[in-house]
Amino acid sequence: MQRLDGGSAVPPPLRGAIVALGNFDGFHLGHQAVVGRAVARARAEGRPAIVATFDPHPRRFFQPDAPPFRLTTLDQRERLFAAAGADGMLVFHFDATLARLTARQFAEQLVDTVGAAGVVTGEDFTFGKGREGSVATLATLGEELGFAAEAVGAVALDGQIVSSSRIRDDLKAGNPRGAATLLTRPFVIAAEVEAGAKLGRQLGYPTANMRLGKYLRPKYGIYAVRGRLPDGRLLDGVANLGIRPSFDPPIELLESFFFDFSGDLYGQTLEVGLIDYLRPEAKFDSLEALTAQMDEDAARARALLTPGG
Repeated sequence: MQRLDGGSAVPPPLRGAIVALGNFDGFHLGHQAVVGRAVARARAEGRPAIVATFDPHPRRFFQPDAPPFRLTTLDQRERLFAAAGADGMLVFHFDATLARLTARQFAEQLVDTVGAAGVVTGEDFTFGKGREGSVATLATLGEELGFAAEAVGAVALDGQIVSSSRIRDDLKAGNPRGAATLLTRPFVIAAEVEAGAKLGRQLGYPTANMRLGKYLRPKYGIYAVRGRLPDGRLLDGVANLGIRPSFDPPIELLESFFFDFSGDLYGQTLEVGLIDYLRPEAKFDSLEALTAQMDEDAARARALLTPGG
């Protein structure tokens, strides 16, 4: 799959594509329905399938001081889109120039940049300056400009609409399993492993330390986690996500201890999925009390991550 710049014309083999258009942060069940419909149409018509997304997220552009809220990086979305059958990922850089485009101008860019034969969105999609364009606007413009627009209805689960906001609420509430149900996979933080103060090593729990970057901050606490190494190996473990209240200075990190693993992970990009929330962070009066609690946390995480646990 190719990653394409929304400011440049796509290569000839990908022109005339069916385009799935949206933010797709998280790529949850609802997003998967939109992309799935675009891919199905593309295959039926013998055309390429492109997923168009925005970076940075428009919310970040309009609210630069908003707390971190992203559920996926561009690299993660690229892999997810490829797995869903897309031939390309088109990234529109959301800046002042893009924000000033009218609905018509943006639709014209889809034609000029992609030669889009069809566009598939969610039914709540809006576009253009001041969010003036709706799915009805897109359909009207499509008839005029030569592409067929289609809107996919929202996906509901347990009587509620699946949304990125709902997933964020689950993660902030310490409910990673609820978020995973909507995502169809665990919420995963990907980052480079950094060298730390080696405090965990002194306690018998050497950890892989990762910054949270632009990701949403899930509820601070102890998690059962599953890590993926660059070579594809999966590692079960237990992690502290937060500021480590027992140590000074407080530093926000995801610190993962992987069971039955010995090796140097420094400098490697690791993916860590949050599987279960065990407990909130706590401050301990002694290293002995902290170590005893870590032993308990590790045993509980190991049990939960065991098939049938």
